[in-house]
Amino acid sequence: MGSTHFGFETVDESAKASRVRGVFDSVASKYDVMNDLMSLGMHRAWKAYAVAVAHVRTGDRVLDVAAGTGDLARAFAKQVGPSGVVVQSDINESMLRQGRDRLIDAGVVVPALLCDAEALPFANGAFDLVTVAFGLRNMTHKEQALLEMNRVLRAGGRLLVLEFSRVAEPLSKAYDWYSFRVLPRLGRLVAGDADSYRYLAESIRLHPDQAELKAMMKGAGFGHVDVHNLSAGIVALHVGIKC
Repeated sequence: MGSTHFGFETVDESAKASRVRGVFDSVASKYDVMNDLMSLGMHRAWKAYAVAVAHVRTGDRVLDVAAGTGDLARAFAKQVGPSGVVVQSDINESMLRQGRDRLIDAGVVVPALLCDAEALPFANGAFDLVTVAFGLRNMTHKEQALLEMNRVLRAGGRLLVLEFSRVAEPLSKAYDWYSFRVLPRLGRLVAGDADSYRYLAESIRLHPDQAELKAMMKGAGFGHVDVHNLSAGIVALHVGIKC
């Protein structure tokens, strides 16, 4: 068994999933509030942009991996209509329950499946679109997860990866100050958990940048990958087409 990163800490690969699970168990109940506070509401615009780029049509089959509290799944469920299907999946039960409950409160019922993105329990070519928003960086074997997402897509299907990325250099010092000084304090005050938000900042710094992730997606079998930088590269949307 090899080692991997949990934030800036080096841990056994076998331990990372449980450590990440602990982070999201801790923050699940405050996840949406914290997203609004730490991004100044921008996460809503980033997700709305991803939904617009996805261009989901009536009857489409959509899988939202690491679905969290269900923002993308809720939007897609309205677009696919009664003839389509949207499936939420997440490795973290606390987050999946939060998402399921939020959608039910909004009058939206979609399947919610507890599973590992590195071993998706779906047939080859089962979906027209796969999305993962702010979840890929937490996966132990990102290449394996990308291979699985490719496998469950039909030929010509698309993968959308919305994730924190490399900010433009002129903003890097201010972004580091905010990430390592402000976010943990905000996490302590609102969610009662500074360490989880310190991990968030660290995990962003170790996640592949725009070019690296594009290369990883192409290596996983996506013949064409577009990169959309949002908010000066704080977030990037990668769109891959399975050829």
